[in-house]
Amino acid sequence: MDFALTEAQREIAGLVGQRLEAGKADPWKELAQAGLLSLCLPPDLGGDGLGVLEAAVLLTEVGRRAVPVPALATLMTGVLPVVRWGDADLRRSLLPGVAAAETILTAGIREPSDPMPEAPAVTVTAGTVTGTKVGVPYGAQASRVLVPVSFPAAGDGRTGVVIIDPAGPGASLTPAPAAGRDPQYTLRLDQAPVERVLGDAACVRDLYQLAVAGACSLADGALAGALELTRVHVATREQFGRPLAAFQAVAQQVADVYIAARTLHLATLSACWRLDAGLDAAADLAVAGYWCARQAPRAALTCHHLHGGTGMDTTYPLHHLSGLIADLARFLGGAEYQLERQECSSS
Repeated sequence: MDFALTEAQREIAGLVGQRLEAGKADPWKELAQAGLLSLCLPPDLGGDGLGVLEAAVLLTEVGRRAVPVPALATLMTGVLPVVRWGDADLRRSLLPGVAAAETILTAGIREPSDPMPEAPAVTVTAGTVTGTKVGVPYGAQASRVLVPVSFPAAGDGRTGVVIIDPAGPGASLTPAPAAGRDPQYTLRLDQAPVERVLGDAACVRDLYQLAVAGACSLADGALAGALELTRVHVATREQFGRPLAAFQAVAQQVADVYIAARTLHLATLSACWRLDAGLDAAADLAVAGYWCARQAPRAALTCHHLHGGTGMDTTYPLHHLSGLIADLARFLGGAEYQLERQECSSS
């Protein structure tokens, strides 16, 4: 594949950067006013009809600045699954408000026992959902939540994705701790009504893959941002009358971070391209997920180390970048879980 971005994708990246660096009070509204939240909406709803790669480019630029906006939740685990699996009526009912930043969508993917269960413990019985999802990003702010579930009454191991109202009867949200600034919640469901069934087991798999692709895209940008901060710091900070970058040990550590960042970027881009093209992306996503969960946090720690005391300042941008990376590694279930997925995809 050609790893170079198209002209349109470069324009998206540049426009996201301009809007997020404007310093406005509501960056999510800024993205909406620039038409960036309608990139993946179908043309009949006023969108551009673009796909996974364009959403990934947007997420990478958000991650580069660690801006707390519901881009992963709404675009990658909300809009794209609805566009790919929903019918025209569902699209018309859920998606128009996204373009104006009036509607936030999210997905409850993780369970206490499994980050992305093939057979979810959350179940649907008689049109209601019961069970618990953890680490739901922007759960309290979302209008609707996509929830992978099992249908035990079918008796054949059937699974699917349903849509529920997190503010409706039978649903409760509890704030969960996070290292970064994006809010997360535990979602408990006790016979909460099912509004719609989005899709079957194939939809569940697609939702999981989009979630991994989105998380890796955010981490790609966050690690690139951390590397740039570190590069500038070691080039300008002096010790014994010489820039830190002139010391071989420092240069080697910066090179290690560069290798991690570049590998994550290429693996993520390849996986997103395959998803966009309708090809099997499992192996590429497993590689990207592992590098996101294992190598990105390690590289972020190296960036903190190279900053010295500055790296310990919680008001310094590096703190927000590494906090985002830590949350994304947990969102993906950790390095061991991603390694197991990689072994399963290659067997």
